[in-house]
Amino acid sequence: MTEPRGPVDSSRVPRFAGPATFARLPRLDEVSGADVAVVGVPFDGGVSYRPGARFGPAAVREASRLLRPYHPGLDVSPFATQQVADAGDIAVNPFDIGEAIETIQDAANGLQADGTRLVTIGGDHTIALPLLRAAATRHGPVAVLHFDAHLDTWDTYFGAEHTHGTPFRRAVEEGVVDTSALSHVGTRGPLYGKQDLTEDEKLGFGIVTSADVYRRGADEVADQLRQRIGDRPLYISIDIDCLDPAHAPGTGTPEAGGLTSRELLEILRGLAGCRLVGADVVEVAPAYDHAEITSVAASHVAYDLISLLALQGKREETDE
Repeated sequence: MTEPRGPVDSSRVPRFAGPATFARLPRLDEVSGADVAVVGVPFDGGVSYRPGARFGPAAVREASRLLRPYHPGLDVSPFATQQVADAGDIAVNPFDIGEAIETIQDAANGLQADGTRLVTIGGDHTIALPLLRAAATRHGPVAVLHFDAHLDTWDTYFGAEHTHGTPFRRAVEEGVVDTSALSHVGTRGPLYGKQDLTEDEKLGFGIVTSADVYRRGADEVADQLRQRIGDRPLYISIDIDCLDPAHAPGTGTPEAGGLTSRELLEILRGLAGCRLVGADVVEVAPAYDHAEITSVAASHVAYDLISLLALQGKREETDE
């Protein structure tokens, strides 16, 4: 195995200069292959309130310039132990949700065909469905850990089956997720009715609310999630609105009373050892952001996901 090519050296090229890739990593076409590809999906045709997440990938990449190559919390150098590259954006039809979903699924299947694992930056949460389909194509039905203020298991909006509020219901119906290991984390706020919760439970989801995280703490929550996930292939989907608007104002459907960025990151770090196969970070809408608060948080979340994948890679090498 050749030595992984890492980010541009910040001692030679200032962080505010150089390539506009995630963490200033090489582009996918600049390396012979990648263990992890960071890919953007600038699509927000499925939003129900404030648009703008189509500009999320660019904003998160820009905010990622300050990321450094060693993660002390997980004791891993995620860019040194695996080849991570920026695969650019998947260009989708902004006017046709169905076509966009097919394009994303096809592109994800192509990117992961050689074993590359994806960390995807959205875009709105509609994109989770084709990404879950692609993950299931390679790994079979996957456990899902869904960080979000909202359930995203509603049936339709205005008669539309594919929106940013419906991907996980569709995923259950299509059999691409493991219904024995589905969890929401960070949910809160008003619902349309109590039936939203009962229908969600019937789909197989367990719920850890933002209040649960506050009362029980990140370590206990992470331990509960690990037990539910077990050794199943795991997909993590993170809507940045799981964070409180104080920590993520730049999003389409903000809800008061959310997680802190510290709580989210600590829960993710508590999942070290899980069999992570892919992840996404969605719903960053920079037009509503202030001083890059939301995009900075999202860039660090993506960095932690890449770090977890590095640990997963080391675990697989040990098992071999």
